[in-house]
Amino acid sequence: MATEQTALLTLFGATGDLASRKLYPALFNLYKKGEIKEHFALIGTGRREWDDDKFRSVVSDSVKGAAENDQQVSDFASHFYYKAHDVTNPEHYKVLKGLADQLDAKYGLKGNRIFYISLAPRFFSLVANNLKQQDVFSDNGFNRLIIEKPFGHDFKSAQELNDSLSSAFDEDQVFRIDHYLGKEMVQNIAALRFGNPMIESVWNNKFIDNVQVTLAENMGVGERAGYYDTSGALRDMVQNHIMQILSLLAMDEPNKYKDTEIRAQKVKALQSLHIYDEEEVAKNFVRGQYGAKGAQKDYRHEDNVPEDSNTETFVAGKLEFQNNRWAGVPFYVRTGKLLADKFARIDVVFKKPALDDFARANGTDPQLVPSVITIKIEPDSGFEMQLNKKHVGQGYTTDSFKFTHDLTDAEMKEVPLPYERLINDAMKGDHTNFASWAEVGQAWKFVDQIEKLWNSTKADFPNYTPGTMGPKAAEELLTRSGRNWAFRAED
Repeated sequence: MATEQTALLTLFGATGDLASRKLYPALFNLYKKGEIKEHFALIGTGRREWDDDKFRSVVSDSVKGAAENDQQVSDFASHFYYKAHDVTNPEHYKVLKGLADQLDAKYGLKGNRIFYISLAPRFFSLVANNLKQQDVFSDNGFNRLIIEKPFGHDFKSAQELNDSLSSAFDEDQVFRIDHYLGKEMVQNIAALRFGNPMIESVWNNKFIDNVQVTLAENMGVGERAGYYDTSGALRDMVQNHIMQILSLLAMDEPNKYKDTEIRAQKVKALQSLHIYDEEEVAKNFVRGQYGAKGAQKDYRHEDNVPEDSNTETFVAGKLEFQNNRWAGVPFYVRTGKLLADKFARIDVVFKKPALDDFARANGTDPQLVPSVITIKIEPDSGFEMQLNKKHVGQGYTTDSFKFTHDLTDAEMKEVPLPYERLINDAMKGDHTNFASWAEVGQAWKFVDQIEKLWNSTKADFPNYTPGTMGPKAAEELLTRSGRNWAFRAED
């Protein structure tokens, strides 16, 4: 049974694309399920001179495709209010304070307030500190802050941002959104590990040869080129999404499955991550930039991209956790634009037996393949396990087979949208699926070393063809140690 949450949500950036595509549909799903209902309201702010009716029309258009009827949409949209807002003007925050107090009384919101900043990062601390200085906070409920990525562009800027936010909000009031942490199969990492003793007992360097994380996209930068060229694949994907996934894969089991314990173990894992020097970066990380193919332009000729851009659209790398559980186990990651397909997956590759007795008995080359557990994040969601078996017939030759469990269509319909899940968690005050500052800071310390080398050297771009899985050097990253990517384009 759903438990109705009581809160006022003030959204800075209510006229933006993210709000229409992700946030309003997520809130509508919560409304349909009864997670929010009568004791909920939203104040939308933006530079546009809209009124409540215009705002409600935009909200209605964004959710009507998922509605049971028009009345449901109308009832939902009636909880939305709009104020044109200049984030640099302190007086405008006083107007928000007045409206917040009115809505608190109208909807019985108990003083519970969530401030969601969906603006450019340069406005994060400005908005947060004005909220406090202009007394927009409630005195008798909770005050929480939700912010989008990117959280800084390096460790120094991230720390400055965090220090600035901490003058208005305590760490336990801050919820840093990483939508990958809202994905069903990312949240299944813990259930697979800690819910199955036979899995967790072999989740270490005695049995695992390597771990692979692939987040692949089959589209180019499109309309995001202006932003993307200031970020690149390393900061856009590795520093946040991939690092969060790695921390869930590498962490030790928490004493209790609660947010404070889980985050402590994630931080502990990230603190054991070996930070490379320049020579190690050059050896263990590969960058790429896509070229042209047919009608597809190369990256440097996309709109709003400089013709001499050194920005990477692909990253592959090897990471090493220096602790008792993972010493000697490489963690390989890769992500990029215009790759062979759009998918996200984790492949945990186990060690083969030291001796292939079946091959020795038959006088043949080794036949056994590594056992592999695959967590399919998207577009398919589920698990896959590759094992060895005896080949049907005479003798003892072997081949491999796969156990597969995919979520059914009925189950997929029940899967919450990532933003739906995360907004609901923030309303409940549950930090489990949000990145703490300690996690973000450690991730930046690792990524900064790579950026430092890449920013000081020019790459030979473009170096991969659209529709492939990146530069040849990404394959060589594994093959030089006798390994291969579990997923290859020819598969």
